[in-house]
Amino acid sequence: MIRTALAAAAVLAAAHPAAAQDEARVREILRTTPLIDGHNDLPWALRGEWGNDPYRADLTRDHVDTDPLLHTDIPRLRAGGVGAQFWSVYVPASLTPQEAVQATFEQIDTVRRILAAHPEVFEWATTADDIERIHREGRVASLVGMEGGYSINDSLGLLREFHAAGARYMTLTHSRTTTWADSATDAPQHGGLSPFGEAVVREMNRLGMMVDLSHVSEETMMDALRVSEAPVIFSHSSARGVTDHPRNVPDTVLRQMPQDGGVVMVTFVPGFINEQVRAWGAARAAESARLTSLHPGDPAAVAQGLDSWTAANAAPTAGIDDVVAHIEHVRDVAGIDHVGIGGDFDGITSLPDGMTGVDAYPPLLAALMARGWSEADIRKLAGENILRVMRAVEAVAASKRGERPSLATIGD
Repeated sequence: MIRTALAAAAVLAAAHPAAAQDEARVREILRTTPLIDGHNDLPWALRGEWGNDPYRADLTRDHVDTDPLLHTDIPRLRAGGVGAQFWSVYVPASLTPQEAVQATFEQIDTVRRILAAHPEVFEWATTADDIERIHREGRVASLVGMEGGYSINDSLGLLREFHAAGARYMTLTHSRTTTWADSATDAPQHGGLSPFGEAVVREMNRLGMMVDLSHVSEETMMDALRVSEAPVIFSHSSARGVTDHPRNVPDTVLRQMPQDGGVVMVTFVPGFINEQVRAWGAARAAESARLTSLHPGDPAAVAQGLDSWTAANAAPTAGIDDVVAHIEHVRDVAGIDHVGIGGDFDGITSLPDGMTGVDAYPPLLAALMARGWSEADIRKLAGENILRVMRAVEAVAASKRGERPSLATIGD
């Protein structure tokens, strides 16, 4: 059976009239305040499963029950009230730097081809003003965020070229430590940012590119907060005070947000938002490592053993309440002006129960309203906070317009 947002709304209205009323209020809010999601991996999903072809994927139909699965399509973007999307131009950390440069530019090309395929739905954006104008005109403002600093291949010249191509944030690392910044999920090498890493942050300030601290170590977070003259963002991270995953933001950093002015865009990754899911994933990874050591060179035996372990250890699930808990923790520690949303749709293989794709935002925001969030609070979370950060980043860049581009190198 094909599930649609309308059918889900009808069920919600029948079972929970108050919740349905809150959702109707949310939809009215999103008519005038753009919901801005900080991170969506649709371009990489198209590359991996659909031959890199937005026409072949047919984004005009609801993909909620398709195989291969997509979390993102035009019907659900409309149902979700999405006003602006940062499309991630992700490439794996396993690529060589030269391969990563090429693949990142190719991902930017994919975003442009998605927009060209559906000009009535999407429009390219690079500024906060662009987002507000495009949202008023009824289209989805589309921005680009780079995921992984290895894509610049230790070159500030390439950083400038990516900015010229439209990238408006860069995640300093991904899953591995780079030659100039420590990752949250890899062995540290620099104690945070190296001197060249600091030069990267300063050049991003000069260009007007947001410094994204998702994926980086706590030491890198603190170094970037010290060096950056503009507010930082976390495009898709949750709160370590709720779920103790290294990818999440610790309270020590959340407490820095009011002074910095930045925003933490809470993600929906089950292992980041639910402690039971995180622990299960860690146990499964340990079992995989054990099986690999027992069966070197025999991946079939490893896979069979892992299947048996998984059958005997049912995976727990996360839910919308977990997302709410992380949003409220960021609000409580950092303040209402420093929280946003970065779902990571199409970048993950599982989602919280009840959140099947990009149509999930109105029920999530309605759940917050049911807990006492005001309309002003919802507007800040949905889009006003990240718009403020973008304008601050743009203002810093404007103040540096007369400065020469940095010629720093990794050798320096």
